[in-house]
Amino acid sequence: MAEIINLRSVRKGKARAEKEAKAEDNRIAFGRPKKAKTLAEAKKAIEYSRHEGHKLVGPDSDG
Repeated sequence: MAEIINLRSVRKGKARAEKEAKAEDNRIAFGRPKKAKTLAEAKKAIEYSRHEGHKLVGPDSDG
């Protein structure tokens, strides 16, 4: 006698496997190491402070 299977659960399992494979590819392609992230944050902070340092503040302005 043949084994009875639920086609819906088979489809869902296949979709989950495909989604996990795509997620693994994305982790490899778009993931950045911690050193790269901290370097980018430091550069962003330096650029922001440099930009803020060039603001012209007059005597009648609020900020």
